Amino acid sequence: MVNSLWFKWKSLRLPWRKSRLVGQDLSGNTFWEFKDALNAGRWRRIVKFHPKTHYSDVKVSPQWHQWLRYVRETPPSVAEQQQDIVRQVQMKELARLADERWASKPSFLDQPKAQQSNPTIDAASQNQSNIAHDSAANVSKVENMPSAPAARTRSAEPTPKKEENPWLKADARGPGEAWQPESWSPKSQR
Repeated sequence: MVNSLWFKWKSLRLPWRKSRLVGQDLSGNTFWEFKDALNAGRWRRIVKFHPKTHYSDVKVSPQWHQWLRYVRETPPSVAEQQQDIVRQVQMKELARLADERWASKPSFLDQPKAQQSNPTIDAASQNQSNIAHDSAANVSKVENMPSAPAARTRSAEPTPKKEENPWLKADARGPGEAWQPESWSPKSQR
């Protein structure tokens, strides 16, 4: 009761008053306008936070932020602020439902047999272990292969062409790692 009377008194535009209360948000922050001493014709806008609120916990709603930055001319009403809270709750619920729909669909990144069965396995680590296993198998196949003439004498029927692993042919070092600059020898200028 006393607070509401005080707010009404402070919000009156009286000629001798240097600052006036414009409104209050749902968190208890008050918003004020005052005449700037340097620019007498301009009203400045500020917010005074609730005294029991820590500075890191202060949140100013977008409507009041727009009013503070002169984007909107009129301050938001209490009904508008409450309507925005309802809109935010509805948006969070819709986002939760969308996340549930997304999680229920199988992912193209999962393996066909293990879709959504074990979400703790990281797909990237699974893929890397498969590549390492395949390259190790290809190395053992290459080492155990007989030479080309011996392979021709063993069977008369054509052998299917085997896929070659391009990573086995690659040099362990890059092409520029073996390069060394030539020593510099100055030439005489005669």
